[in-house]
Amino acid sequence: MSIINTEMKKIEKYAEEHKIPIIEKEGMKFLVNYIKKNNVKKILEIGSAIGYSAINMALAGNNINITTIEKDETRYLEALKNIKNFNLDKKINLVLGDALTLNIEDKYDLIFIDAAKGKYIDYFVKYANNLKNKGSIITDNIYFHGLVEQKEKIEKERLRNLVDKIKEYIAFLNNNPEFETTFYKVGDGLSVSKRR
Repeated sequence: MSIINTEMKKIEKYAEEHKIPIIEKEGMKFLVNYIKKNNVKKILEIGSAIGYSAINMALAGNNINITTIEKDETRYLEALKNIKNFNLDKKINLVLGDALTLNIEDKYDLIFIDAAKGKYIDYFVKYANNLKNKGSIITDNIYFHGLVEQKEKIEKERLRNLVDKIKEYIAFLNNNPEFETTFYKVGDGLSVSKRR
């Protein structure tokens, strides 16, 4: 097993032990292939968690630059450590802060949303202007462990509310006149939105 794989396994184990949600492997594979196929060079990620997806995306090609935002300081510090561990601190710019209050001027080929699910619409609306003309916005957790399609089975009200928020986001994407969205049943469900 390569050093990269070994280190990646450590991050996955840490995420599992500390109950930190990271993108599912199938979803990660989809994202990496998408980056390669569409020659994506500049990425904005909303929700770094512990750096797992940013590291995987950065390793997808030579000239990839990523700005990734995390508001939880503990996760931010863990992500910082992991990114340094992979010697990717020149390719990944990790920002500590709330994505909804930050001011980012740059334009990106890809914006990856994987943060607070209840705020997906807010992130999309705020950052759509940071997308290059032919760019895409990819969102993770569209099916939220299958709960989006089985809301009646959820007992906790907080979870039900979250599922409602994701459903609202799906409706927002489906009815968005500016973007065309394709949904993929990979990992925990991904949506790919492109300007019409």
